[in-house]
Amino acid sequence: MRRQAAAARTLDELTADSTTCRACPRLVRWREEVARVKRRSFADELYWGRPVAGWGDEAASIAIVGLAPAAHGGNRTGRIFTGDRSGDWLFAALHRAGLAALPTSTHVDDGQQLIGVRMVAAVRCAPPENKPTTAERDTCRPWLVRELELLAPTLRVVVVLGGFGWQALLPVLAGAGYPLPRPMPRFGHGARFDLADAEGRASSAIADRRASSAIGDRRALSVLGCYHPSQQNTFTGKLTEPMLDDIFALAKDLCG
Repeated sequence: MRRQAAAARTLDELTADSTTCRACPRLVRWREEVARVKRRSFADELYWGRPVAGWGDEAASIAIVGLAPAAHGGNRTGRIFTGDRSGDWLFAALHRAGLAALPTSTHVDDGQQLIGVRMVAAVRCAPPENKPTTAERDTCRPWLVRELELLAPTLRVVVVLGGFGWQALLPVLAGAGYPLPRPMPRFGHGARFDLADAEGRASSAIADRRASSAIGDRRALSVLGCYHPSQQNTFTGKLTEPMLDDIFALAKDLCG
């Protein structure tokens, strides 16, 4: 699987390869059981029931990294954050920021388009209780490593949703060729660290913004932490609309 991910030459190839992955038996059983049993409110729908690939702009300057597909969200629709409550908050914020064509995303043919943004998950299969194991996280890592490598020529900012996503992303960045800071930065809402480009230059608002078509030309990168737009966080007020808006406003500003 690691070799298969590394061999993908385009995002389309990566999508095709990753959506056939069966490397984690527990996740395969769960995602397929959910797709077979279904939730009553979606009983008439055909569930995707497979790994959920990244989607969005293939020349994205911003990547959004989540934890994993929701059992009756991405695992049903085949698109990360589409058709679940977390996605309702996320797409509304992206639309307010001018980063999404529509304020909602309900299914793959709804006309939603991400503008300069790509969404990915640290773990591509829906896990039981939304909790993948560390072994499952590490097994899935090569898909995200390769996705960030393919996005590297244009990517300027990664917005990480939640502490699990933050911990999953750090070794992914190292695997994609970015030198990590020491000590390792801690997650928090609004946490930020900057990574050097292929020539060792740190991320800067005045850095050269010319996009390269060469996959090996890695640009400087800023990483932003954001509380996950889970129902627990949004219902309790731990994450508010202004807090989410501030993150995407900063992400846009860092892209220049």
